[in-house]
Amino acid sequence: MPSTYNDIYIELRNALRSNNIASYNLEARVIICSASGKTNTEYLRDMALYATPKIEAKAKDMLERRLCGEPVAYITNSWEFYGLPFYITPDVLIPRMDTEVVVDAAVEILRYMGKFDARILDLCCGSGCIGCAIANEFPASRIVEIDLSARALEVCRKNVELNHMTPRTMFIQTDAKSMPPMGIGTFDLIVCNPPYIPSDMIPKLDASVRDYEPVWALDGGTDGLDFYRKIIKNWKRLLRNGGYMIFEIGEGQDEILKKLFLTNGYHNVEYRQDTLNTNRVVMARI
Repeated sequence: MPSTYNDIYIELRNALRSNNIASYNLEARVIICSASGKTNTEYLRDMALYATPKIEAKAKDMLERRLCGEPVAYITNSWEFYGLPFYITPDVLIPRMDTEVVVDAAVEILRYMGKFDARILDLCCGSGCIGCAIANEFPASRIVEIDLSARALEVCRKNVELNHMTPRTMFIQTDAKSMPPMGIGTFDLIVCNPPYIPSDMIPKLDASVRDYEPVWALDGGTDGLDFYRKIIKNWKRLLRNGGYMIFEIGEGQDEILKKLFLTNGYHNVEYRQDTLNTNRVVMARI
């Protein structure tokens, strides 16, 4: 007997839940939508309809890959961040809820500054999720996306196109630990989620991260601070008077980064916390 879309969803959800996958509801929905090529709205509309055997087989294949440990975002090449859709591949990190705190901080600061047409630099951009999310809140803003990885920039380019932001976005391939390229201009805001995991902690990460996500986007050097030191010093010159630099940070890095900002001439250092009340964002003004 054929299965409805909802039948398949329930089967996926139950299998994920029985394998202790915390976000089983979300992941089951992402899988059935991807397997069927439907948006979430279309799935809800059609959930009582019968799915083809091909769709059911594709969903079950995705389920098996997930139960073997592969992240669902890489299986489906899709994820949601800050209410926006994103194309995701193993060339970039999977956007996480904690990173939404960076966007919240950026939106708060730009509104406080009255910079609704701000020029924003998304450094170590990866998928481009931070830059796109901020740009979506400020339709008159202009964004520069920078990453060292050409493959990450290609993913970013697709996400900018997917979210209809191409006309106001520029892409540059360069190393965030080097000096800024000539002619890039100045910015009201620099946002960055750099690699910040200490090198010796990489093997201890959860297998879903360690075995699937790009290590170069995780490894921040011996103490996890390599990128912060270089960016705070070298990219300061690109901030306009009164501009802000905003970082996502790892647990326990807050006070060290405050000192780095202050010794490099920044002021108004502030933190923002994640859902676990951990300082997840640090920002400072020039």
